[in-house]
Amino acid sequence: MQNAFMELIERSSMKETVPFFEIGDTVDVHVRILEGEKERIQIFNGVVIARSGSHTREMFVVRRIVSGEGVERKFPLHSPRIADVVVKRRAVVRRAKLYYLRELSGKAVRLKERHPQAKATLAEAKAVKAEKRSVRLAAKTAKLAAKAARKAAPPETETATAAAVESPAAE
Repeated sequence: MQNAFMELIERSSMKETVPFFEIGDTVDVHVRILEGEKERIQIFNGVVIARSGSHTREMFVVRRIVSGEGVERKFPLHSPRIADVVVKRRAVVRRAKLYYLRELSGKAVRLKERHPQAKATLAEAKAVKAEKRSVRLAAKTAKLAAKAARKAAPPETETATAAAVESPAAE
């Protein structure tokens, strides 16, 4: 009974649309800052090195280098202070937490980009994939047809070839 109430309360405080990003992605986190009576948006950009929690308690850690010093900031994903999370680039990573980046510096911190210069739309990508599949299928069909033709060929073809080889020697 109590869990149902907690779930209802959590669902009411969660954001409806949450941007998709993963560990290793370079993101711009747009944070609402109150200065006196004015509100402005400050952008914190860096690499997502960790995600934790679930539902309203989900957090993510973003790390960046400022003046040669590593700065990490932990954000609650469903906080009203987070205006937006924009993914700038995606990286190939093989770990759930990238804490090892804390010990690295300079070029060693760079991560390999996942899809460099991928500008094709989903429809274009599907069209290219379908075209490649049809070319592969046509090649496979031609290969099977040639194999079937070789099997179906009468054995006279082999004796005719052998006779053609022997006839120059007879002359």
